[in-house]
Amino acid sequence: QVKAMIAEGQIEIASVGFMRGRTLNNAFVVIDEAQNCTYVQIKMLLTRLGWNSTMIVTGDPAQSDLLPELSGLAPAAARLESMGASDVAVVRLQQADVVRHPLVGKMLDVL
Repeated sequence: QVKAMIAEGQIEIASVGFMRGRTLNNAFVVIDEAQNCTYVQIKMLLTRLGWNSTMIVTGDPAQSDLLPELSGLAPAAARLESMGASDVAVVRLQQADVVRHPLVGKMLDVL
């Protein structure tokens, strides 16, 4: 079904480079691995949100492929959190939320 939906254009997978200038109306948008985006890229992606749309941004600031000062996820999350708006939420998962092998949670405690 996913292949058919992609072929019909109901599902689209796009890289950050192809998002500039677009407005995402009537969409459910998932921005995954956002810890690998700069602040400017995250800001650009967030401002693509259109009418009747929902946007989910996921990422782990501790696992960025960028230099720590270049990743924009943590600063963007902090600014969005400070808005205090009821229609924007920042959810921070903890070690207890790890659903992988229990050893992964223990390793995260020491790493």
